[in-house]
This record gives sequence, structure tokens and C-alpha cells, in this order.
Amino acid sequence: MMAGVFPGVFPGVWGRVWGRVWVFLLVATTLAACSARIPENTHTRILLLGDSMMAANRDENAGVAAALQQHMGEPVLDRSVSGARYLGLAKLSGIGLYLPNQYRTGKWQWVVLNGGGNDLLLNCACRWCAGTLDRLISPDGSRGAVPDFVAQLRSTGAQVLYTGYLRTPGVTSPIEGCTQIGTEFETRLARMAARDEGVRFVGLTDLVPMGARSYHNIDLIHPSAKGSNAIAARLAQVMAAR
Repeated sequence: MMAGVFPGVFPGVWGRVWGRVWVFLLVATTLAACSARIPENTHTRILLLGDSMMAANRDENAGVAAALQQHMGEPVLDRSVSGARYLGLAKLSGIGLYLPNQYRTGKWQWVVLNGGGNDLLLNCACRWCAGTLDRLISPDGSRGAVPDFVAQLRSTGAQVLYTGYLRTPGVTSPIEGCTQIGTEFETRLARMAARDEGVRFVGLTDLVPMGARSYHNIDLIHPSAKGSNAIAARLAQVMAAR
């Protein structure tokens, strides 16, 4: 995504550079996720779905699922895929790029997931997103692709943890222009969760300390191993309290 295509998301000359870097990283991680063997474990009660925030660092066994497994002391089935989306041509994918396709039938007590960020970034550049946001989730959290999928998950009897996205407080990231629409998206997710006691929204806006870079990879978009572990620790804390 170049600055000329997504003005305000990748501003200026650095925007063009970071745009190219971001596209490369997205394509590379997506291809890696598609080619990776995802272990199936029929004895686990925790299923993890989502996009690259969840899938990051998996190849090094340092992603959110691996860390959550350590914190919970039990296996976690990781079906997350980098680049996953709810809307558009992703629905034609059979490899998990369409986020609901990541689900596998099982006796899950917990389904942990995130998603929606790629739709807002890639569909509308985080700027012209009123229609995309409403298709993802309505202002009251009752309708849209996300609530529909969460309702399907809840119909299986599983509890659902819907996870927000990391921020970079005090550090300018290549997707800084997504902050405002991201905050509105997560406000709606919290409203969705409030409608069902079996759903919990887990926000991450306060997880990264001011000025800290160590929670993110060099792209300042995806979590580092430290960031993945911090996400997993917060999720485990919520799960232990339920």
C-alpha cells in the first residue's frame, strides 16, 4: 500500500517505504501461514483463531498460542492465519484467509480470537470506513460479520474471548492513521460482548508501556515474542477469572 493509495495511513516518503515493507511482510507471513502444518489436537479445550497478531512468531514457537499454552498449562489449537479477513474475496479462500473458515468442530470451552483490522486497513485505508465498519459490526454491536460469527461460536457452547489490537503509545507506527477507526471498532466489540455473558472483549490498548518498542517486531505492526507473551498472559488472566 503506497502513500498515494492510502494517504494518512502511510504518510510521506517514509510512508512509501513502509508501505512496501508492510506489503512484503504481509505477503511473506501469509504464505508462511498457508504452507505451515497446523497441528490438530483433539484433547484441547482451547481454540485460537485470528489474523497476524495471533499468528506472529509461530514459526519460532513464540506466538500467542504457544505462550497461552504455557500460561494455561494445557494445549491450545492454533488455527490463525496472517492476513485473515471477514469481508471481500477472502470468503473464497479455503485456507483460513476468510476468518470463519478457520473454525474446526470440537468440544471447545474457549474460543479465543481477534480480527477485523485487515478489513479496515485493506478495504478502506482506515479512512473511508463507515460502510466497512458497519458491515463488520453495527454501532450497538448486535449485527454484522463479527457478531454473526461470534453467535455461531456461542451456539456450540464455547465461551468467546474477542481480543483487541496492540497500540504503540509514544511511537509512530506505519498504521498510525488507523487509530481512530480502530478505537471505534473496539468500542463496538465491547458493546457486542456486553450483550452476552459468554463473550468477553479483551482490550490491549494499555498493554504496551509508553515509548516501548520491544513489544513489537521491527515493522511496529506485529507483536514481537515479548508482545505475543504479554497478549497471552492477559488472555490467561481473563480465562482464569471466569
